[in-house]
Amino acid sequence: MALKKAKKQINMITIKEAVSKKEMTDFVKFPFTLYKDNPNWIPPIISDELESFDKTKNPAFDHAEAYFYLAYKDGKIAGRVAAIINWSEVNDQDKKKVRFGWFDVINDIEVTKALLEKVYELGKKHNLKNVEGPMGFSNLDKVGVLTEGFDQIGTMITWYNLAYYVEHFEKLGFVKEKEFIESRFSFSDVSVEPFLKADELVRRRYGLRLLTFDSTKKLMPYVDQMFDLFNASYAKLSSFVAVSERQKEYFKKKYINFINPEYIMFVVDKDDNMVAFSIVMPSFSEALQKIKGKLFPFGFLHLLSAKRNSKEVLFYLIGISPDYQNKGVTAIIMRKYFDVFTDKGITNCIRTPELEENHAIHNLWKNFNPVIHKRRCTYIKDL
Repeated sequence: MALKKAKKQINMITIKEAVSKKEMTDFVKFPFTLYKDNPNWIPPIISDELESFDKTKNPAFDHAEAYFYLAYKDGKIAGRVAAIINWSEVNDQDKKKVRFGWFDVINDIEVTKALLEKVYELGKKHNLKNVEGPMGFSNLDKVGVLTEGFDQIGTMITWYNLAYYVEHFEKLGFVKEKEFIESRFSFSDVSVEPFLKADELVRRRYGLRLLTFDSTKKLMPYVDQMFDLFNASYAKLSSFVAVSERQKEYFKKKYINFINPEYIMFVVDKDDNMVAFSIVMPSFSEALQKIKGKLFPFGFLHLLSAKRNSKEVLFYLIGISPDYQNKGVTAIIMRKYFDVFTDKGITNCIRTPELEENHAIHNLWKNFNPVIHKRRCTYIKDL
């Protein structure tokens, strides 16, 4: 009898909130164990993840609250989840939902169920109507569970997972909410000819000019205006939450220095008002796999090398003022990228997750022969 009781105790699943520095480090490091031998998983930078979860450093917590949970089975960590409420979304948009993100789990639906119960508890505590995820604090965080493309290498701005995540969600009563596509195209398939005439025509018709940069210092004065345009151009998309003033400063420090200045472009009108922007990033996937989450002592050197030498790029963000959409403004940007990519010997271009409903952004790529190589979605469930 005592032996049976002891065996039952060993198989119990326990959930613990991660609060201490060690527990939060365990939270961040769990996927390193889960995906240890997976060639397609891209490790995050451990220090960067920990800072993102620090309420004193990440301005997302000005308008959000989050709780981080670890699941234990047989004395080992078996899963993790962040339960999040974005109060701007709840109060300003009247979307009564609790989010969950940074979800990773072994292939045991009981562990998934136990973790998600903590998310349900938070939602019910505040009388929210549903739960949706995986998603982060804001629209600039990672989003979605991978549903196709498990054999494709990830990127630094997406989550990776195995197929059983989807099975777990659907067995637990979740349904697809937002669907995203990711595609890639070979730069050798891109012709500059369609952009040459359009570039000149659009500039002349609307009195526009392109701003390019050879140093991060020179582009920084324009970044706040870029985020304002980001807020305006993405405002109508579902679940969009505007970037706050403090978040602008935070994202400047977090992202801009990672990006080659020549990969960031702005289009302005005759009064110097920004009407379009584009951010392209070098691929850091292979570098991040090499450094295994650690910047020091030599990890940052691999990142610097990728920044300078990567032959693959990611189209991270592109935004166009509502007044200039469908007027060919992107021809100005694409014409210049053609020269930059040619000079750098770029071979492949990747589009990061785009909402399937965002037809305006899909139309930008129709002449590039893109191939969809991944799909992902968020899942939702009524509380």
